[in-house]
Amino acid sequence: MTENKLPAFEGPVCPLPMRHDDQIVMGHGSGGRMTQELIARVFAPAFSNPILAQSNDFASFPLPADAALKGRISLSTDSHIVSPLFFSGGDIGRLAVCGTVNDVSMAGALPLYLTAGFIIEEGLPVETLERVTASMRAAAQEAGVQIVAGDTKVVERGKADGLFINTAGIGWIPDGREIGGELARPGDAVIISGALGDHGIAVLSARGELGFDADVRSDVAPLNKLIQNLLAAAPHVHVLRDPTRGGLATTLNEIAQQSQVCIEIREQDVPVHAAVRAACDMLGFDPLYVANEGKLIVIVPAEEAQAALDAMHRTQYGEEAVRIGQVKADPAARVLMKTLIGGTRILDVLAGEMLPRIC
Repeated sequence: MTENKLPAFEGPVCPLPMRHDDQIVMGHGSGGRMTQELIARVFAPAFSNPILAQSNDFASFPLPADAALKGRISLSTDSHIVSPLFFSGGDIGRLAVCGTVNDVSMAGALPLYLTAGFIIEEGLPVETLERVTASMRAAAQEAGVQIVAGDTKVVERGKADGLFINTAGIGWIPDGREIGGELARPGDAVIISGALGDHGIAVLSARGELGFDADVRSDVAPLNKLIQNLLAAAPHVHVLRDPTRGGLATTLNEIAQQSQVCIEIREQDVPVHAAVRAACDMLGFDPLYVANEGKLIVIVPAEEAQAALDAMHRTQYGEEAVRIGQVKADPAARVLMKTLIGGTRILDVLAGEMLPRIC
């Protein structure tokens, strides 16, 4: 297993250009001429910026002017595996950027910089790597962040399922902003930014495992601009969380446990697109537990709920936002759902793995 740091863009480049159908071989991770050629062809065009061009084994970067005097840092890291690498609405590259941007943003932070580490399997077509890095560049531009440091490793054929990506993100939290899963309070409103389950069903459909065609696109998206607009309208938001693996039900349980409150939602208000509901019905899945990659849970004081909804509706990725429930004092650390037939269902955390390798 060999490696090379992405900032080293200035080394010599092989005079014979790589053919468009070339594949990754172990020599691309050697740190020598083949590695330099791969960096120059794939990573430098996708991620080049003044910070990365410092060509060090670290990134040195400025924080916003306000951050020099006040505020805190938000830091998150995530590893991304998905099969197939490309699916309707996204790919592993967009997933890697958006996932980390969103995790940093859940503190109410302004995301600034990312790192990216690539574990590449021998035999991966270089064209595939180019498509992934181009998608990462586009997602980073959409989110307004820069990829400022990175690393590559090449592993033997059969040991990486094509490509794995690790990303880390750093952002700035303005002074006085306190948002966290432990801050939900009785009386708060619970809002979801849109329909559930699109990502999980889109990935499963791309594998050809549904047995039928599902017209579903993944919701993978950067949510930081939605969040900043939301916080401008509703500055006292208590909790932000993206319901990724384990879906809405598992994520609400995490919040209920952290805050020691009861979260009660209404089944009739939980949005699910018709194609996703049909797929779940046929496969025996519950959309409340299917993964999402571009949805946001907002827990906010009831008096700011309408302002929050109005702001979300005016922002991309928040047009379908809806209030789905409320926070109560008891029973503590529980999530309940008022069903369509008037009963009450206990929603527990996901047991096992409903849809493997989707994020």
